[in-house]
Amino acid sequence: MENILDRFLRYVAVDTQSDPESETQPSAAKELDLLRMLCKELQEMGVEATIDEYGYVMGHIPSNCGREDVPAIGFIAHADTAPDASGADIKPQIIKDYDGSDIDLKGVPGLALRVAEFPEMALYKGQTLITTDGTTLLGADDKAGIAEIMDAVQYIMNHPEFKHGDIRIGFTPDEEIGRGVVKFDVAKFGAKYAYTMDGGQIGELEYENFNAAGATVRIQGRNVHPGTAKGKMKNAILIGMELNSLLPVEQRPEYTEGYEGFFHLISFKGEVESATFSYIIRDHDMDLYEQKKQYMRDCVDFINRKYGEGTATVDIKHQYYNMRKEVEPHYHIVERAVKAMEMEAVKPHIQPIRGGTDGANLSFMGLPCPNIFAGGHNFHGKMEFIPLESMEKAAKVILNIISLYAQE
Repeated sequence: MENILDRFLRYVAVDTQSDPESETQPSAAKELDLLRMLCKELQEMGVEATIDEYGYVMGHIPSNCGREDVPAIGFIAHADTAPDASGADIKPQIIKDYDGSDIDLKGVPGLALRVAEFPEMALYKGQTLITTDGTTLLGADDKAGIAEIMDAVQYIMNHPEFKHGDIRIGFTPDEEIGRGVVKFDVAKFGAKYAYTMDGGQIGELEYENFNAAGATVRIQGRNVHPGTAKGKMKNAILIGMELNSLLPVEQRPEYTEGYEGFFHLISFKGEVESATFSYIIRDHDMDLYEQKKQYMRDCVDFINRKYGEGTATVDIKHQYYNMRKEVEPHYHIVERAVKAMEMEAVKPHIQPIRGGTDGANLSFMGLPCPNIFAGGHNFHGKMEFIPLESMEKAAKVILNIISLYAQE
């Protein structure tokens, strides 16, 4: 029987990086490589499973507890990895019995996970850590969540004496680019409540997230030979930099925490003639979220007053809302997750997500869906790592949640 580590390593070997520039669903055909694999694996375990034209994998394990009052519970994870760093040719490093010291990332000379920079590493002394080699991300976001769900499914299918209600399994594409559940059929999925296994450090439990938007600012410049440019040239790069300088420095991600929102410049491309600046805008508070969007528009208006109408334009697209108001009326689903963690001697840490999950949109689609730890750290980059023991605990938390619903 395959263990959770082998399963995780097999999943991260598949490149599933989503593409924000694509208009297709899924955004990258290569995401289907893993999604089809997962559907087949579920079927081979004896689970009723399908994959649709959009890449959604849905599995169903019928109830065996003989009770009709047990709600159908879903567990969901996303298959894509972030566009922020390469997800191809990942070479994980496995550090057994971690001694608490710095870890060299051997694919890049001189690069290391340093305890002085990432003090949380010390929490895992004596455990098995899985890191990158420094050339790619790892993909624990969210292939750890997938491995944990599949490990729990394997246990259930191999232990018919384990009592449970209806269980629904979902794997999605394109979560990292904000389109993870845009075509997800909640009614077809068939769960009354669900959990995304998409959080970070062990113990994390979240039912609040940012309100989120993406903003694309385009600057139209005027390129004139620099020898005769006086009074004529409009350098789109510099004008864009000026607009960026109008945004409050203290509201950048690197200066915020907790419930504090931010403006985050995520990409830039341009020349003197034209430039594009891409941002994400985040805030837990709806009023502050709307104020941030308006502030961005005000900055564009200022640039146009200074340099001429049409110099700057902004396209702001909503991505997702804070799921708290949809989950809180069903707070028992959070309470069961707390109890399920405590059963494994995991201390629950309820906190707001400084990001988003598929669960945010699903909650507004009628499927209340808090988020549970997958166990990883430093997602989306070459410093990503995950303790094996955190994944093992997460899989047991899934089983405990299922058992608690069947018992209660």
